[in-house]
Amino acid sequence: MKSAARELNRKSALGEMVRNLHRVGCIIRACRHTPARLSYPQEMRATKRKSQVGSGGEGERALLAQIRSRAGQSSQGRLRLGIGDDCALLRPRAGEELAVTTDLSISGRHFRLGWHPPESVGHRTLARGLSDLAAMGARPVAAFLSLGLPSELTRSTRGRKSKSKSWPNSWPNSWIARFLDGLLSLAEAHATPLAGGDLSESPLAMADIVLIGAVPRGKALLRSGAHPGDLLYVTGSLGGSACGLARLAELASAAGLTECESDRKRSLKIPAKAEAELAPHLYPQPRIAQGRWLVRHSAATAALDLSDGLSTDLAHLCEESHVAAEVDAGALPIHPGATLAQALHGGEDYELLFTAAPSTRLPKSIAGVPLTKIGHIVRPRSNRPQIALHTANGSQALEPQGWEHFS
Repeated sequence: MKSAARELNRKSALGEMVRNLHRVGCIIRACRHTPARLSYPQEMRATKRKSQVGSGGEGERALLAQIRSRAGQSSQGRLRLGIGDDCALLRPRAGEELAVTTDLSISGRHFRLGWHPPESVGHRTLARGLSDLAAMGARPVAAFLSLGLPSELTRSTRGRKSKSKSWPNSWPNSWIARFLDGLLSLAEAHATPLAGGDLSESPLAMADIVLIGAVPRGKALLRSGAHPGDLLYVTGSLGGSACGLARLAELASAAGLTECESDRKRSLKIPAKAEAELAPHLYPQPRIAQGRWLVRHSAATAALDLSDGLSTDLAHLCEESHVAAEVDAGALPIHPGATLAQALHGGEDYELLFTAAPSTRLPKSIAGVPLTKIGHIVRPRSNRPQIALHTANGSQALEPQGWEHFS
C-alpha cells in the first residue's frame, strides 16, 4: 500500500507472505461470500456493456473471452492490434516517444482482500500506472494486465444474481469480474485500452500493470530538471489516502476483521456515510490532464508523482536534480481530516509534485484541480539538510519517512 500502509504492514507484510507460502496447506482458501459492493464516485461509474460470451464454462478460455469482449469495446480505433494475438501492435503518432512503466500489486502488501472492495483493487491497480504517466506528462496509449489469482476468485457464484452493472447476469458475480469493473471504468475515463496481458493461478492474489504512454519527443517531464531558485508546487491535497486507510483500518477493527491475509470468510461492509471519506484511498485520481498541460505549456522544470509520500518523493527529486529544497508547512494543502504527518509521509495521494521557474505564470487550477506553491529549490550545502521544513516553531530537517521497500 505504499507509505499509507507502512505502519499497518510493517510487522506482517513480507514475513507473513513467506510464512503463508511455506506453510502446510499454504494455498489460501477463498471466501465464497462476495463482499458488499462499494459504489463508485459518480464520475467513475462504468457504463453498461453487453457481453458476447455466455456462461458456457469457467476455464481460462471462457475468462479470456470475457475480458477480450469487454476490453475490445473500449479500444476501437486506438490500437493497431489488441487482445487476441501473441503481441499487441501500437502505432504512436509522429514526433512522439513512448513512456513505459510497470507496477506490481500484491495481496497483503498493497491491498487486503477482506478490506478493499474488488472494484477498488482494480481501480488502484491501473491508477498507479496512470499516475506514473501523468508525472512524465504522457498521454496513455495502452495497458497490459497480468493477474495471478487463487482459482476461487475467478469462479461462478451460482444461484446469485450478479451485482455487477457491467457484466451479464449469466456471468459469475466473481471477484475478478468486479475487479475488472473498477479497472476498466478508470481505463475508459482516461481512454486507455486494455491491449493484453497474462493469467495464472497463484496462491496469492497479485496484479502487475504495464502502461504505455506517449509524449512529444524531448518534452517528457523528468525528476532531474530542477534548478536552484525554482518554485515547488503540488496538485490537489495531501494526506487523504493515508487518512482514508486509517479510517478503513478502524472500520475493519470494529467489524472484528483481522489483518491475517488468509482470513477471507468475512469482508468489510463499508457504510455509505464513509464512502466519501475513504474515496481518496480507495479510488485515487491520477493527474493525467494536469501533467499533459504542464508539457504543452513547457511550465515545469521537473516532476514526479506522490506515491511514496512527500518527504520521500521530494528527496528523490532533489537527488536526481542535485539540489536541496525548503518546504513551508503552513502552505501545504492538507486534506480535510488528515494530519500534517499524513500529508508529509502518507503517500498514495498520486498528486503531482513539480518545480517551475519563478517567471513561469501558472493558473490557480488545471482541469479543476488546484495548484499550491509549497516551497522552493535551493543549492545544496554541507551544513544544512537536503530538505528543510519551515514551521511556526522554526525550521527542522524533513527526513524521508514515506514508503521504502524491504524496510
